Amino acid sequence: MAGQQFQYDDSGNTFFYFLTSFVGLIVIPATYYLWPRDQNAEQLRLKSLRRVHGRCQWYRLRLMKSQQSIIPTLKKAALLFGWAVFLLLAYKVSKLDREYQEYNPYEVLNLDSGATLSEIKKQYHALSLKHHPDRGGDETTFMRIAKAYSALTNEQSRLNWEQYGNPDGPVATSFGIALPAWIVDQKNSMLVLLVYGLAFMVILPVVVGTWWYRSIRYSGDQILINTTQLFMHFMYKTPNMNMKRLTMVLTAAFEFDPRSNKEATIRPTDNVEVPQLIRELGNINVKKKEPPFCYPYSLKARVLLLAHLARMEVSEEVEEDQRFVVRKSPALLQEMINVGCQLTMMANSRGGFHAPRLVTIENCMKLTQMSVQGLQESKSPLLQLPHFEEEHLRYCISKKYKVRTLQDLVSLKDSDRRSMLRFLGEEKYDEVMAVLGSFPHITMETKLQVLDDEDSHNITAGSIVTVTVTLSRKRMADWLFIEKLKCCFLFDSKQGDANKSKTKVWQNKSKGAKKAGKSKKKKLTKKKATPAPAKTKQANGSVTGNVKEDDDASDKGSESDEGEGNKDSHSERDEDSDKQSDTEVDEMAGDDEEEWEALQQSIQRRERALLETKSKVTHPVYSLYFPEEKQEWWWLYIADRRDQTLVSMPYHVCTLKDSEEVELKFPAPSKTGNYQYSVILRSDSYLGLDQIKPLKLEVHEAKAMLDNHPQWDIPDTEEEDEEQEDSDGIEESDDDDEDD
Repeated sequence: MAGQQFQYDDSGNTFFYFLTSFVGLIVIPATYYLWPRDQNAEQLRLKSLRRVHGRCQWYRLRLMKSQQSIIPTLKKAALLFGWAVFLLLAYKVSKLDREYQEYNPYEVLNLDSGATLSEIKKQYHALSLKHHPDRGGDETTFMRIAKAYSALTNEQSRLNWEQYGNPDGPVATSFGIALPAWIVDQKNSMLVLLVYGLAFMVILPVVVGTWWYRSIRYSGDQILINTTQLFMHFMYKTPNMNMKRLTMVLTAAFEFDPRSNKEATIRPTDNVEVPQLIRELGNINVKKKEPPFCYPYSLKARVLLLAHLARMEVSEEVEEDQRFVVRKSPALLQEMINVGCQLTMMANSRGGFHAPRLVTIENCMKLTQMSVQGLQESKSPLLQLPHFEEEHLRYCISKKYKVRTLQDLVSLKDSDRRSMLRFLGEEKYDEVMAVLGSFPHITMETKLQVLDDEDSHNITAGSIVTVTVTLSRKRMADWLFIEKLKCCFLFDSKQGDANKSKTKVWQNKSKGAKKAGKSKKKKLTKKKATPAPAKTKQANGSVTGNVKEDDDASDKGSESDEGEGNKDSHSERDEDSDKQSDTEVDEMAGDDEEEWEALQQSIQRRERALLETKSKVTHPVYSLYFPEEKQEWWWLYIADRRDQTLVSMPYHVCTLKDSEEVELKFPAPSKTGNYQYSVILRSDSYLGLDQIKPLKLEVHEAKAMLDNHPQWDIPDTEEEDEEQEDSDGIEESDDDDEDD
């Protein structure tokens, strides 16, 4: 380009600017995202959980990991080294001379801008004597001084400096490329090409290809695609799956195969440890030859999972492998639930095969609870508490206490509970009560409606029904305290009512006599006020009727009074009917406004839910044998327990910290009638805390489509007016064309 020059950085100054910017773009974001968080905060959090979760396996492993881990130290060292390089480069750049700056001859001569000609000559003479090359001065500095003197004394040079910023006149603009000149030197061309080819044709494709190959093997939930296909095959093949079969399918996942997952391992000691565990467990279908259940990795995973559910002690060689299997199980079971829901939707829409039964989906949920708590299906939920063993359950299920669930244990009186748990010391008893008080208690409220319909409470065949479920979570201890307060309040109110109702016997009798006298008087007045029988008109217009004659009443007066009374009664009835119609209209308008406000609020809630990203960190689960910290999550769904089918797909509630509102939608049955469904809430972490709430559905016939609606009827006058307007418009356009 004319007037422009591009040159590589021979001095290296521009390259330092580029290198400083590049290092800063890496170090600053890396520090924000990779700098280890405050270890003291984590230690304080663990300290606050110690009283309740101190005996949990995940808690002890977390403490050991925080004490032994050197990864935070290495991260800090790497980031500090990056900052040291960045600051060093910044210091280097600050010391570089500025090459591109406005030329000012007064600054070169060390003069003020308003210096006179004699002062300029005097300063030039002094500097030239000092920096002249013949006297040992710097030639470059001397040339700058001479150029500045010429710009201030020569008229043409002065004009060039004022107009172009340079005494020599216009010059080409130079641009520096932030790369050293040796990169484009012909001697180093082969080396530079080799580096570029290695970086962009070998390393970059290998990195991208490796990332792509690993990413396509996993689903969005980080489950192997092959595992998802395996689950779909067996759930399609066996719609009704019992717990034993479900355990076999779960442990056949490819996550436990060392060929598909590097975290899974096969050890030489497995040939000794696994058969010993099989003998202790008993019948676990070892002789089943169906692949992949007969593969070594599947058999090992199944044995380790069953040993975890039986709370058996294993050797240190396989304990790490058992933790890996148990840690992976909840995510794999959630994937099985998702696969079951997909098959259910496909069966409902297409047909042609049997959808997984409700018992299969619920067994997946139960197995998740069992794997988190390390308990078999037939065991008591009380064994989730610390210091509880099998031999202690006989005290709880005795005829005196009849405690079989956690709720029974909470609702006991303090004295009875302490007497029942007499096998525990004071410290152990306090720990049990602290753990029990931390367990969740969920209150579930349901609301049934049909959104976007004129009558939201009228469910018609085929309509989309929305069940809004409001979940409120409290700690078991808080719930027990509130219930005790309610009981005390009800007891006090009943006692007050009983005191009010206690009266003397003779007072009751006198009141009864008075009431009887009043009732008799009312009956007598009613008999006297009975109206005359209705009169009928004959053909000749005369009025006939059976009228009883009284000695004290006159016929004429009574007839005139009756006529006036009838007129008054008709006018009063009209006024009453008008008032009733007005009140009905007001009530209907009020109902419409309430429905509209409720609809707007629901829309706003949905928009907020879409925009907000709630944290999935809710409450840590108390689990004695689970190897990592797990958050408290729930499943919410609607089912028809009589037909053993899902009505709405299970919704995984992962953000229930205090309260949560969930909408479950499903199509109403195509046939009219009454239906009995169940809204079911299941924990994915605790046994014995599931809730089932009945949901009654009354389905009516759908309204017929209207062929004619009052809004569609247009009067003839309006149609004529519209036609007249159209014709006038056409005539006006024709006149305009003629004028043109």
